Amino acid sequence: MIRLLLFVLAVLAAPIKSKMRLEAENAVLLHQLIILRRRLEGRVRLTNNDRWFLIVLYRWFPSILRILTIIRPETLVRWHRSGFRCYWRWKSRSLGGRPPIEARLRALIRQMSMENPLWGAPRIHGELLKLGFEVAQSSVAKYMVKRRGPPSQGWLAFLRNHAPDIAAMDFFVVPTIGFDLLYAFVIVRIERRDLVWINVTKNPTAEWVARQITEAFPWDSAPGYMIRDRDRIYGGIVTRRLRAMGIRDKPIAPASPWQNGVAERLIGSIRRECLDHIVVFGEAHLRRILRLYVRYYNDVRTHRSLDKDAPVSRPVQRTGSIKSFPIIGGLHHHLYEASRVKRFFAINISFLPTFQEAQFCIDGTADSPLLGRAERSTPGARRVAPEGARG
Repeated sequence: MIRLLLFVLAVLAAPIKSKMRLEAENAVLLHQLIILRRRLEGRVRLTNNDRWFLIVLYRWFPSILRILTIIRPETLVRWHRSGFRCYWRWKSRSLGGRPPIEARLRALIRQMSMENPLWGAPRIHGELLKLGFEVAQSSVAKYMVKRRGPPSQGWLAFLRNHAPDIAAMDFFVVPTIGFDLLYAFVIVRIERRDLVWINVTKNPTAEWVARQITEAFPWDSAPGYMIRDRDRIYGGIVTRRLRAMGIRDKPIAPASPWQNGVAERLIGSIRRECLDHIVVFGEAHLRRILRLYVRYYNDVRTHRSLDKDAPVSRPVQRTGSIKSFPIIGGLHHHLYEASRVKRFFAINISFLPTFQEAQFCIDGTADSPLLGRAERSTPGARRVAPEGARG
C-alpha cells in the first residue's frame, strides 16, 4: 500500500518536475549564448556572477551538466566545492574571544622559556603576573618555545655551576739570554680565570710540584678537581698530595692540549703580552717579571669571558681625572682615577707598598701600588711565589 502511494505521487509530480528541469536547461543555454556574445576576442571570460548563477542551478538541477558547452563539468563541480568551503569558513569565523597579545609580550614569553628551559607554563605565568602582565596561562603555553625532548640545562649553565670547583695547572718553558731553559709552573682557577700561583725553577721534580700545590691552596681553599696533562713530572708524589688535599686528579687524554684550554690560553697570554717582549737574564729576573704580570693579569687586565671584567672585579670609575701608570716598564699601562688612589691610601695605610715596590714604581719597572692588594689582604687568595723561593 505504501509503495503504491509513493508511485502515485511520483506520477503526479513527474510533469511538474520535468517542466522545471526543462526551464533550467533553457536558462543555462540562454546564459551560455549571452556569455558567447559578450566575448570580444580570445577565450571566454566568466565573471563571478556567471559562476554564481551556474553553481545555484547545478545545486538545484544537477542534470544541467550534460548541456554545458563553454566550460567542462569538472570545472563547475570544482567551483561548487570551493564555494562550499568559503561559505563554511565565513560561517565559522570568530565573532569575538580573547583580545590579541601584543608582540612585546609574546617576545618576552619566548625569551623566558628559552633562558629558563626547566620552567613550565605555570612558572612563567607566575613571573609575568609579578611583572604586571595580565595574561592567561593557556596563552603563555601557546607562545612558549616548543622543545622536542625533555627540558635540560645548556652547556654554559652546566660549566658555570661546576667551574668554581675546577682548577688547572701546566708548565711552560722560557729560554734565557744564555740559552738555558727555565720552567714556569702556573695554576689557574676556571671560574674567574684568576692566576692562583706561578713559580719558576731550573729543575722541576715531583716533590717541587707537590710543594707548589700545597702552597697555592692553604687552609680550605683547595678546588674539587685539578686538570693537568700527562707529563711524567706529575708522578706518584703529586697524585698522593692531591688525594690528601681532597682534590680529584683529572689528567687529560694523550696529545689533547685543548682539553686543558684555560691553562693553555693563559700561557699564550703570558707569552704574547709579556715574555715575547723581554730577554730573560735568569731565574730571579723571570720570577720578578712574572710577579708583576700576575698582578696586572688578576687586578687590571679585562677578559672577554668575564664580560670585560678582571678576575678581581674592578669597580666602574665615572668621575675624577684619569691617570696612566706604567706596568712592566711601560709594556702595559693602567688607567685609574687619581682621586680614588688618594682616597684609597688615606683609608688603607696597611696596603702601602714596600720600599722595593715603591722603588720599582719610581723607576717605571713595577705596576701600581693598588695592584695585588687582594693577595696581601686575604691570606692565600691570589699569591705569587716569593722572590727568594727555590726549587
